[in-house]
Amino acid sequence: MLRKRRNLFLLTLLVLFFTIPTITFAAETAPKIDTGNTTWMLVATAIVIFMHVPGLALFYGGLVSDRNVVSTMMHSFVSLLIVTIAWVLWGYSLSFGPDIGGVIGGLEYLGFNGVGGEAAFGTYNIPHYSFAIFQCAFAAITVAIISGGIAGRISFPAWVIFSVIWVTFIYAPMAHWVWGGGWLAQIGELDFAGGTVVHILSGVSALTAALVIGPRFEHLKKEHTPHNIVLFLVGAASLWFGWFGFNAGSALGANDVTTLAFANTLIAAAAGGLCWLIIEWMVRKRPTLVGTATGAIAGLVGITPAAGYVTVPSALIIGLIAAPVSYFGINYVKAQLKYDDTLDAFGVHGIAGIWGSIATGIFATTSVNPAGKNGFLYGNPELLLHQFTGVATAIILGTVGTFIILKLMGMFIPLRVSKEEELMGLDLSFHEEPAYNPTEQTRNLLESNHNVS
Repeated sequence: MLRKRRNLFLLTLLVLFFTIPTITFAAETAPKIDTGNTTWMLVATAIVIFMHVPGLALFYGGLVSDRNVVSTMMHSFVSLLIVTIAWVLWGYSLSFGPDIGGVIGGLEYLGFNGVGGEAAFGTYNIPHYSFAIFQCAFAAITVAIISGGIAGRISFPAWVIFSVIWVTFIYAPMAHWVWGGGWLAQIGELDFAGGTVVHILSGVSALTAALVIGPRFEHLKKEHTPHNIVLFLVGAASLWFGWFGFNAGSALGANDVTTLAFANTLIAAAAGGLCWLIIEWMVRKRPTLVGTATGAIAGLVGITPAAGYVTVPSALIIGLIAAPVSYFGINYVKAQLKYDDTLDAFGVHGIAGIWGSIATGIFATTSVNPAGKNGFLYGNPELLLHQFTGVATAIILGTVGTFIILKLMGMFIPLRVSKEEELMGLDLSFHEEPAYNPTEQTRNLLESNHNVS
């Protein structure tokens, strides 16, 4: 009996002798969270959300009439709520789940299943959570940008339903194709922070929605001027601030590429704003604050796909050219075709996004980012072909997909408000919530609407 106990004791010691070092070794070799990279990603995510609300909400809210301030801001704010829930439940998995044939992500991450605080993404060693939520902020603001094309006339229920369907069937596949290991990533298309995935996709979708829903009743009968330029400028400045997280955060860590993207973001925005100012001064004989800020936004859009792939002089050129191509699109193409893109979502995001994506194929160089590719100017014209493929894909997906979604929705619910509701303004007719202290006439309208309902 004593011998059996002694043998059992020795066996236990032997097991512990070989097991404990193994456990210790495994713990020592497990990837550790890089606190510097993680901190930057959390900050970047927070300022991208700030870019969405209040940034885009104020930017759009200042541009519309005083009858539609609340409704326009609601589009931005509610899209953040809706997309966040959809992203957690299924959007992230479809976008970044394990690749299925280069087309879509698998369902492994449904409900954030399998998404945790473990170190992930190669040498960056940031928690999986931080990447997933960072990408959530991108998806949400992409949906919100579309609202600029249809502000003042889309019904709120239609906007809510559209947001869910669009982020599922349009954004998620495109994000997977470019960033989730899909077919565009496989052929070598470059999009550092969202030229195709965010700006072209939202811009062409906004234009398509504007054409399907139709113009405002007073579109060509009166001049539509911003009701509050101060709100607009605060929004524009907030967008610019948030764009540092948008672009520099896409480096997924705090490193040399992060600082490059940060610098390029500032420089391209300044170049775009200054170029627009000069154009207006020459053409209209006076520069405007709205135009100058719009030029800066165009520069930001233009540099987005290239931010971490090009040199500072190239960023300067990209920003300088983004302004005139957007200016021409807004002031000449739109004027000739007479489509009602209310807040020029296509003119700024779509057109400047197309230019920025193509420019990436021209100016990209591995001298600043070895993980990228050389572009046309550095001996690789093939990249330019890949960029054109990405641009064409975003245009086709955004246009056809948005058209089908809205046409199907229109079979079941009204897409736009009535003429009376539109002329009254959606702040009163739907939300019963004017942006400013109501006048006696407004109070009477509110009271009459409440009695009718």
